[in-house]
Amino acid sequence: MERPFSTLRNWGERGWNASTREMGGFKKFILRGNVVDLAVGVVIGAAFSGVVDSLVKDFISPLIGVALLTLHLNQDFKNAFWEYQGQRFAFGDFVNALISFLIVAFVLYFFVVRPVALLQDRFLPREEPKAPEKRECPFCLSEVPLKATRCAYCTAQLPPAEEGTPAEVR
Repeated sequence: MERPFSTLRNWGERGWNASTREMGGFKKFILRGNVVDLAVGVVIGAAFSGVVDSLVKDFISPLIGVALLTLHLNQDFKNAFWEYQGQRFAFGDFVNALISFLIVAFVLYFFVVRPVALLQDRFLPREEPKAPEKRECPFCLSEVPLKATRCAYCTAQLPPAEEGTPAEVR
């Protein structure tokens, strides 16, 4: 007959092992790029874009409008324009969109792109550089296999290949 304490300990160990496996899976999910990650990014980006648009429209644009009142522009900066030879140039809405874009780009770069790049550098294995498989014939400049002793194109006798020299080897 099994003791209740050992059964409880077994359940605890199984639960701990399962949770650590799931955390490993979560780490792999966070550090890989795929369609689900892209979809989540698009949804979050759209929500964030709405917040930034509201910030620009409701707070930043009125401040710009107040500052430009001294230039005798209309009070609503979104509808700000100037006329030249009968043509109307509405620049207020464009400036709002530009400010929104710059805020979104700044936040995405410094709070998403850089941290993810740092995480990938830290946790993902780096690829070892592959050993070169071809080299250049010094006589006809054709590519030949690294271990070739004679060029297949000009039939010249090739010097022995020095493995790993990037200047001669391609």
